[in-house]
Amino acid sequence: MRILIFNWQDLKNPLAGGAEVHLHEVFSRIARKGHEVTLYCSTFPGAALMEDMEGIRVCRQGGRYFFNFHVPAAYVSRFRKERFDIVIDDMNKIPFFTPLFVREPLYGVTHHLFGTSVFREINPVLAAYVYFTEKAAVWYYRRKGIPFIVGSPSTFRELMERRFPRERVAVVNYAVDHAVHRMTGIPKSPTPLIGSFGRLKKYKSIDHLIRALPPVIREFPSIKVVIAGDGDDRPRLEQVARELGVAAAVEFTGYIPEQRKVELLQQMWFKVATSAKEGWGLTVTEANACGTPVIASDVPGLRDAVQDNETGLLYPYGDINRLSQSILFLLKDAQLRERLTKNAIRWAKTFTWDAAADQTLGLLERRMKEG
Repeated sequence: MRILIFNWQDLKNPLAGGAEVHLHEVFSRIARKGHEVTLYCSTFPGAALMEDMEGIRVCRQGGRYFFNFHVPAAYVSRFRKERFDIVIDDMNKIPFFTPLFVREPLYGVTHHLFGTSVFREINPVLAAYVYFTEKAAVWYYRRKGIPFIVGSPSTFRELMERRFPRERVAVVNYAVDHAVHRMTGIPKSPTPLIGSFGRLKKYKSIDHLIRALPPVIREFPSIKVVIAGDGDDRPRLEQVARELGVAAAVEFTGYIPEQRKVELLQQMWFKVATSAKEGWGLTVTEANACGTPVIASDVPGLRDAVQDNETGLLYPYGDINRLSQSILFLLKDAQLRERLTKNAIRWAKTFTWDAAADQTLGLLERRMKEG
């Protein structure tokens, strides 16, 4: 097959997240099976306009805020002439409304719907634009009968609530690269070490972890909290840590390479995920593969990635007191941590990108037969 993908970003984009990891891991494997894969996405400072990334031909054009306006023109003037067999519309951020102009068979991909959670992240005017655009797109894609791949049972339920036909939505779970995220023999830190990994965005609610720390530090004054990753919410988070008097216990690492992340995950007693919403919680599965259980907010996506009291603990989103209690509970119970760790490792092994790629390829082949 000749496959064309529209997505806002590629894996090398500094703002790339789980959606871009999913796209790259799945479609680079599909490319290795002999299929031609082209990704059309926005550019960023220092990026090449054309690049091969593990078999994926990446074509970049347009900036972060107006890329969606480039998509229809690029399709009509360029990609339609290349005669692709199928087009993938990765609905992440502002939708492209590809059924309006794409002639080839279409397959949608969405990791989660923003819904009202977008109002936590950006100013109300832009948030309203995203909210109503997404709402219109969901209605239109459903009306046009576009099948969708989603990353979790929670997102599947979201589409069911919006009256998508059950047979038009398939769950292909996020996975983990076990060659990278694995146990390498690095021991746990002798003193309490916990942390958070991922982009520093408001909807990730990492300030909840910081606000939960004062009672924890009173009982465990030697605790260290590593917040790895970068993003536009970092200045606010650093200010919150200073205001609460916990800055000495919190380390903001900024971006770190995968090898360092794997080392830190193995040293941590557990990870904390505080998001308001996720498509799945890729960093949860990566942590599990490194032998690290996770305390997570009980929200769509994370409640799929974390098996409560089996691979980690769930707490009500936004309940800072419950989060503090969960952290203290797990810090104090070494036997529970050991049980959760063993279960987490087993759980992570059930998710592989090879399986996700095979499942995706089967869905695309079936769509091709439909025409």
